[in-house]
Amino acid sequence: MLQLPVAAGAGASAHRASATGGQEATPPAPSPTQPSSSVVGLRVLHLIDSSRTIRLAHGRTEPRTLVTYVRYPALGVPGGTDVPDAPAARAGGPYPLVVFGHGFAVTPRIYAQLLQSWTRAGYVVAAPVFPLGNANAPGGPDESDLVNQPADMSHVISRLLAASATATSPLFGLVDPARIAVAGQSDGAMTALAVAYSRRFRDPRVGAAVILSGAEMSGAGGFGFSGGPPLLATQGTSDTINEPRFTYAFFRAARHPKYLLRLLGAGHLPPYTRQQPQLAIVEHVTLAFLDGYLKRRPASLLRLVPLGTVSRAASIVADP
Repeated sequence: MLQLPVAAGAGASAHRASATGGQEATPPAPSPTQPSSSVVGLRVLHLIDSSRTIRLAHGRTEPRTLVTYVRYPALGVPGGTDVPDAPAARAGGPYPLVVFGHGFAVTPRIYAQLLQSWTRAGYVVAAPVFPLGNANAPGGPDESDLVNQPADMSHVISRLLAASATATSPLFGLVDPARIAVAGQSDGAMTALAVAYSRRFRDPRVGAAVILSGAEMSGAGGFGFSGGPPLLATQGTSDTINEPRFTYAFFRAARHPKYLLRLLGAGHLPPYTRQQPQLAIVEHVTLAFLDGYLKRRPASLLRLVPLGTVSRAASIVADP
């Protein structure tokens, strides 16, 4: 087993449709099998959290708005990718939900290939744009807003569940409320880690966490990993932004089941956006993990070590 170095500290900084209204109804029951769809539908929702605000230039405030890109298995011409407002493949639903957080000073767009791969495998994937942490934030990205992002992620979960339970919503019946994961990269990974394990932001609806080059967040009230969901942590060994020691620290503290995928010689962002074979390894390992714990397929977990063991490219620590 990998001998993890002792961390010198914790909490590194990473550089890194409006609400559906209408009648509520009971979504369809899960089908015995949930086939994947080669068509990726895309809906853009504007989710407003009126209970919280953001502060703009000159002291002006406005409600916290989360532009959220929702990908879902869809009907259409095979191979269609990010087909706007495509009809949903409801026959295979309800599907597990993955809420993904982007890194600082970027947007979810750069992670499209990874998020599309999850959707094709039978997941609804929601990627909010954090109001002040994204590349196009008013006045420029502001990393001090990071502590507000875990509540953003929980808000997205709540709104997707509400949409799935509303008969008039185009997302009706698509999300299984009992199968939810959070994921993210860099600052988004710190956000997801807080939602899954922190004392202040822990969301009990979360059943799995995928943390890509993350760290513990300051201001999260500390982390209590006992009783938390299964963890998959991924880390580039040459990452100079969120250094490996921070991932090793929370991985060591977490209870099993937990897995650590090390991308040998890889840096901070490219393994999750375009660098090969690292991106393909991340796709395969994350899907095996999600299939194992959200789709409850034990055989998928047996594939984690083979998928995460690639000569000169990746190694994996498994503590199931």
